[in-house]
Amino acid sequence: MKKTSKPTESSPQDIRNLFGTDGIRGVANEPPMTPEVSMQLGRAVTFVAGRGKSHSPRVVIGKDTRLSGYMIETAIASGITSMGGRVILCGPVPTPAVAHLTVSMRADAGIVISASHNPYADNGIKIFGSDGFKLPDEAELEIEQLMTTEGALGKRRTGRTIGRAEKLEDARGRYVAFVKNTFPRGLLLDGIRVVVDAANGAAYRVAPLVFHELGATVTSLGVKPNGVNINRDCGALHPGNVQADVVKKGAQIGIALDGDADRVIIVDEKGQVVDGDVVMSMCAQRMMQDGELAKNTVVATVMSNLGLERALKAKGGKLIRTAVGDRYVVEAMRQGGYNLGGEQSGHLIFLDHASTGDGLIGALQVIALMMKTKKPLSELARLAMERVPQVLENVTFPSRRALDDLPTLASETARVEEALGDEGRVLIRWSGTEPKLRIMLEGPDEDSIRTWAKELVKAAKQDYAD
Repeated sequence: MKKTSKPTESSPQDIRNLFGTDGIRGVANEPPMTPEVSMQLGRAVTFVAGRGKSHSPRVVIGKDTRLSGYMIETAIASGITSMGGRVILCGPVPTPAVAHLTVSMRADAGIVISASHNPYADNGIKIFGSDGFKLPDEAELEIEQLMTTEGALGKRRTGRTIGRAEKLEDARGRYVAFVKNTFPRGLLLDGIRVVVDAANGAAYRVAPLVFHELGATVTSLGVKPNGVNINRDCGALHPGNVQADVVKKGAQIGIALDGDADRVIIVDEKGQVVDGDVVMSMCAQRMMQDGELAKNTVVATVMSNLGLERALKAKGGKLIRTAVGDRYVVEAMRQGGYNLGGEQSGHLIFLDHASTGDGLIGALQVIALMMKTKKPLSELARLAMERVPQVLENVTFPSRRALDDLPTLASETARVEEALGDEGRVLIRWSGTEPKLRIMLEGPDEDSIRTWAKELVKAAKQDYAD
């Protein structure tokens, strides 16, 4: 088993100042998440989207339920219209809804205003191309350079050339219909009891509707956003509410979404969490059986459990790993012609159905599997894979240093890797959004890897102290 001690990162990541692994993110109304930056971004996106086009660029904007969404949405729309662009406002809708609507509305770009699972005081901006896929690093770098280069965007529009904004009144309905159409025809959820937690976020209206319209009996949680309660003690970050209600209501499945609903944590009928790795394993094995898994391959990140890799290999399948971030998973899927991928954290990408992670589509695929096999979710999860013990330690430093510049950590890592041999692995990487070192170990004995993880943290601190 090949061990990994360093992350795979694309080179533009090191020279971009605004964009991280998933767009721009930070405390709302503080740099970089200010109205001024947002307006400049709207102008730059419109410039790039309209290049070579004979029509005024059309840009779809969706957001989650954060109070700061109004401020940022208005600023971005102002930037777009100042460049002659047409804004299509969708209001609070999931991130994957923006990806879908960008394509279905024949728009030139889509913008999501959301900080995903972060607290309400944060916000963020993600950009989709006209094909519904997140922009690659190189495109984000160009947008960032245009935002900061005086005169790069040309003259401001005046008179009749100024753009306009309009609201897409049925944005939610269009997305609900799209999601429902990914569920196998001929199957209904009659008799299925579902608990769904929308995290007081972007899916607070659409999530219950999807399952209700397919016939399920739905218990809804996290559907009363007030601008400041998104992700607070609810949703994918806190699946305990769903776990308790699944048992209490006798539901067959629980679904906990994050703030922008591109990620889902599944709960089985016994109230046990089924993470993204297990979902990918169970779906992949069924897809291989049905001849539907492209090249018998799943794409996941370096964080996915070793048990997933072993389970796929035992069935004749293969796992390809990427850097952390669903965008990198999708890029590898598109380049290799694969149709299933995701992250342990609950990003599930079924590329035959959607161009990005979609919590609702992922949940429906799991329910379809339950109905086709006539097996409870707990049994499907138990048979899907045997998890290898995994330990994660995070430590924050004043600033980032290249891993090669941490000699004590490198020496200790080599020692631990030698001790693990082929029975485990070590992964050390920097967070994509902050100077936080993430140290992950997998191995057959949890006590041993937990001890080693703390020793690696101590080694990293020693390097910073020297």
